[in-house]
Amino acid sequence: MAIVYIPALMRGLTGGAEKVTVPGSSLRQVIHNLEAVYPGMQARLLQGDDLSPALSVAVDGEVVRLGLLAPVGEQSEVHFLPAMSGG
Repeated sequence: MAIVYIPALMRGLTGGAEKVTVPGSSLRQVIHNLEAVYPGMQARLLQGDDLSPALSVAVDGEVVRLGLLAPVGEQSEVHFLPAMSGG
């Protein structure tokens, strides 16, 4: 199962847990399974059918470019990060 690191502002949904494990072979499945265990998570991570523009996601240290289709391995680490902008 993937290890998902929970941002501080979302830890209220996980009972304070900094990281949790959930199954899923794509980012979409991981988020769906997070929602099943921690209701409200999906509303914080998605905007409609896409990732929230306020977030960036890294899987195994690489920023995701495929959005919800990004593959997630059995031992992957998933980090949800505030999106950075500027120039």
